[in-house]
Amino acid sequence: MNFTDLLLMRQELLLVLLTVLVVIIDLSVEDKRKDLVIGFTLVLFTIITLVGFIPLREGSLFGGMYNSTTLLVNMKNILNIALLIVLLQSVKWMRNEVNRNKTSEYFILLFSTLIGMDFMISSGDFLMFYIGLELATIPATALAAFDKSRNTSAEAGIKFIFSSALSSGILLLGLSIIYGTTGSIYFNGVVSALSSNSLQLLGFIFFLTGMGFKISLVPFHFWTADVYEGSPVNITAYLSVVSKGAAVFVLTILLYKVFSNFKDTWETLLYILSIATMTIANLFAIRQNNLKRFMAFSSIAQAGFILLGIMGADKAGMTAVVYFMLIYVFTNLAAFGVISNIAHETGNETISSYNGLYRTNPLLSLTMMLALFSLAGIPPVAGFFGKFFLFTAAASKGYYVLVLIAVLNATISLYYYLRVIKAMFIDRNEVPVPYFRSDIITRISLIFCVLGVFFTGFFGFIYEYIFQLSMNL
Repeated sequence: MNFTDLLLMRQELLLVLLTVLVVIIDLSVEDKRKDLVIGFTLVLFTIITLVGFIPLREGSLFGGMYNSTTLLVNMKNILNIALLIVLLQSVKWMRNEVNRNKTSEYFILLFSTLIGMDFMISSGDFLMFYIGLELATIPATALAAFDKSRNTSAEAGIKFIFSSALSSGILLLGLSIIYGTTGSIYFNGVVSALSSNSLQLLGFIFFLTGMGFKISLVPFHFWTADVYEGSPVNITAYLSVVSKGAAVFVLTILLYKVFSNFKDTWETLLYILSIATMTIANLFAIRQNNLKRFMAFSSIAQAGFILLGIMGADKAGMTAVVYFMLIYVFTNLAAFGVISNIAHETGNETISSYNGLYRTNPLLSLTMMLALFSLAGIPPVAGFFGKFFLFTAAASKGYYVLVLIAVLNATISLYYYLRVIKAMFIDRNEVPVPYFRSDIITRISLIFCVLGVFFTGFFGFIYEYIFQLSMNL
């Protein structure tokens, strides 16, 4: 192994280096100058995000434990873009007097989870996969409980860690059964040794159950709304986009590469899970008034739509999933950016508190409207194109009834997304959210999201580029 080989891990190594530098700078800077840590970290992480787009050769390390391909690198780039937007939207929150002395801990926990997600995506065996999974999960539970001054945040952390421990235990039991019956933890060895015997099938079901918890598929979703509501808004955005995106990428890769022999089984299971997830999440979303719980059930419903793309079970399916997740990053973070901004200024997180918002804050209202239209899949915003390719991937395999059910659920989702738009533009409020001017960094993040929501769907070369990469999965 030489230096060129180590460059295959450039994103993980740079994140480790950045984490160490954050610790060193935090120890060297006085408390009253903590803003330096924020600016320094944002600049360096922006550089790391850009470095991820520099093309390098493909290859593997550690005897196949770690793999790097252009597609996998671009999955990590999507997560990096999402985290960069989350960090930009977190600046005002971090500069708050309560959080000022905890900025370094915030960065360290976020980067630790991202390092784990990157290792999950590049894993070539179940040992690397599970280490990455735990590295991504344990710091995330601390993030959920980050706001120590609120009991709901502590409650979110406790619920998250118990749910994560249960799901990780179930998943590890499944991996143990697979290892015991195949004699290998390497993906290439497992796929060649898998057959259709009942014990291996049981191991796979345990594995899928554990991943269902991570992605918040019904009926493994019960922790999601409570954790999202109790966590700080920026952490909720991170869990909704970055954490879910990494789990979706890894599940898709493993189903296609490792469990292809169980294709008939997992397509049937995903068929059921998709219908249950879309339908139940939509019905619960209709009843929500708290915006974080509302976005939690919206996120669960979107996971149900993503399963349609996974069921494409070919390069078109992989392309649809990756393309949708890119669009989902801009769409969801645009909505969370508005929610975070208003929550920081007013403390309001309910739909009813947004009544008459357009009269006082028209730009924030328009940004929220575009994000919700994209989540609903209304043309011409990018969310329409994302859902279109997911539905096309499923229809190409003959799942016409499932696509019809998905279209009906998309129609139902339009109702509850329009509830928020109606509150902002139509409903009157004697005491609406007062006008305020967002800071420049927050405005940059929202502009970036709005541009993504508008133009990602029209740049057809993005889909074509991902499609070409998916051929070499």
